[in-house]
Amino acid sequence: MNPRRSQFALIALLLGASAPVGHAVAGDMTDRFSVTTNVGLFSQYIFRGISYTQENPAVQGGVDIAHDSGLYLGIWGTNVSDAALNNAAGEIDVYGGYAGQVGDFGYDVGFLQFLFPGGEINGTSESYNTLELYAGLSWGPIGLKYSHTVSDYFGFNNDTFGQGRGGSSGSNYIEANFNHEFLPGWSVSAHVGRQHVEEYSEYSFNDWKVGVVRQFGSGWEAGVAWVDTSADSDLYTVCDDNSHCKDTGKGKWLVHVKRSF
Repeated sequence: MNPRRSQFALIALLLGASAPVGHAVAGDMTDRFSVTTNVGLFSQYIFRGISYTQENPAVQGGVDIAHDSGLYLGIWGTNVSDAALNNAAGEIDVYGGYAGQVGDFGYDVGFLQFLFPGGEINGTSESYNTLELYAGLSWGPIGLKYSHTVSDYFGFNNDTFGQGRGGSSGSNYIEANFNHEFLPGWSVSAHVGRQHVEEYSEYSFNDWKVGVVRQFGSGWEAGVAWVDTSADSDLYTVCDDNSHCKDTGKGKWLVHVKRSF
C-alpha cells in the first residue's frame, strides 16, 4: 500500500542516501541502510484478536527501511471490511522507531500511526485514525510490549457515542509474546494481550493466540494460528448491509502464506 516505493525512496534520500538503497555511493552511505518488503495472503485480517474483514480474506504487505544505528521506518497496508470500518478504503500503518540491544536484552521504542482512508464513523465526521506510542523489551524468545494511545482510540469520543464521557486518549495495550524455533524451519508462538479503552471500559478485552509457522526458504513462509478474545459479543458483533452479522471477537482460525524480499 506503487506509491510506497517512491515514498521510501524519498525517506532514504532525506536520511542521506543519494542512490537506491544497497548501491554504493561516495562514503558508502547506503551500506548503512537495508530495505525489506513483504506481501501475504491471510484468511482474514485480525488485529488484537478482532477480525476487521468479517472473516473474509485479506491481502497484506509492507516495506521497511532500517539503518544500522537502530533507526527504522515502515509502512504496511491491508484491506478491511466496510461493515467493520465504515467507508474505509483500507488500512495503512506508518511506523518508526529505534531498536537496540543491551547484553541479552533487546529494546524497541517508537510510534504507530493507523490511517483509514475514507473511513468515517457512521453519522459523524469522526475518523478512525489513531496514533500510538510504544515501548518493548525482549529476552531470548520472550517479549513484552506496551502501546499507549495519544489520540482518541479509533474514534471513541463524545461525538461518536454522545454519552458525555469525553475522549479515549490514554487507552493502552499490553502484551506478552513467546516465539521458539523447535525444529529447523519450524517455530511455535504464543501471545496474550490486554486492550484497555479509556472511558469506555465495556469495550476493553483480553486476547490470546497460539500458532505454528513453517519457513520454506527464499523468504516463503506459511502458518496457522488459533485466536480468541474475551470481547463482549453484543458490542463486537458487526452486521453488513445485508444483515449478515459476525461476532468479530469470537474464536477463529487464521491461516496465511507470506513472502519476504
